[in-house]
Amino acid sequence: MNYKKSVFISVFTLAAFSFQSCSNSNPETTLTTEKPINVTLGSFAKQYTGGDINVTGQVEAAHSTNIATRIMGYITKIYVKTGDQVKAGQLLFSVNNADILAKKGQTAAMLSQAEAALHVAQKDYERYNTLYKQNSASAKELEQITLQYQSAKANVDAAKSMQNEVNAQLTYTNVVAPFSGVVTQKLAEEGSLANPGMPIVTIEQGGSLQVTAMVPENQIAAIKIGDIANMEVTAAKKQFKGKIIQINPSSQFTGGQYIIKASIPSNETKKLFAGMYVNIKLVTKEATTISKNDTSSNTVFVPVAALVYRDQLVGVYTIGSQNTALLRWIRVGKKEGDKVEVLSGLNKNESFILSAETLLYNGAPVSIK
Repeated sequence: MNYKKSVFISVFTLAAFSFQSCSNSNPETTLTTEKPINVTLGSFAKQYTGGDINVTGQVEAAHSTNIATRIMGYITKIYVKTGDQVKAGQLLFSVNNADILAKKGQTAAMLSQAEAALHVAQKDYERYNTLYKQNSASAKELEQITLQYQSAKANVDAAKSMQNEVNAQLTYTNVVAPFSGVVTQKLAEEGSLANPGMPIVTIEQGGSLQVTAMVPENQIAAIKIGDIANMEVTAAKKQFKGKIIQINPSSQFTGGQYIIKASIPSNETKKLFAGMYVNIKLVTKEATTISKNDTSSNTVFVPVAALVYRDQLVGVYTIGSQNTALLRWIRVGKKEGDKVEVLSGLNKNESFILSAETLLYNGAPVSIK
């Protein structure tokens, strides 16, 4: 009796152990039976599709330049101030020229010495040339005198070149206006040290104005030279039409923005001043779209609502091969409205999860609506 009881207990224990082992042999059973989360997919945002383009620009002079000197020296006198009207050739400022005047005296003395030596060498050349014809001087003597004469002429030419150089430097110490206009900036004071290329004053040519604006890269392709620009200057209470006259084809130094310039009619420049802000509406002639199969552009925009933030990382959920949520880390760029540019980590041919009914996590089973 005790033997049968012990056998029964052993069999029961073994069956219970086997059942427990079978229940733990497939830990992923819960994942496969978990209810999928309903999600909505999104695709990359199309670029500008045509219509009106609204940007903000500024009025500027059509011809503006910074006036500088080509030599180093202390500014002795500035003859203009901000707001002054100047004429072409008018003296703007002077730089100390004491050292250049000293060089001018040296070059003048060198030129006089060289010319005197040339005069003596020329007399000797003429005399030996006559003696050689009379067989009173040898060919070697004539050749030596000829070389001395040519050397004297070369010394005179060198002295004249040095004198011209000094005279040119002297003109840089008295800087004049290259064209008629108005002084808009005075960037230095008397007594300060001027370096070559350092702006001292800024001059703008009056009467000719234009508007400069920046256009995002997803809209620049829709703009053409000659397009009509409807402009409004709120500060001057003016509205007028202009034309696109210039489009900068590069955005390397403007942070992805492309500079455009629009003309202002000459009869609309009254009450307009450089620096005023302008609201610009461009009516484009052609629509510019980028389809999903177009490989000519790699620009990808996704809604901000689809982004997932983890500390300093940014990502989006994509669909894995087993219909599971897969968190993809990306690098984002500029923001435009409710969308943000994806610089890396997501191709424009890939879909991503735009929204989900419940909270997603990496590896969660999903069902596409």
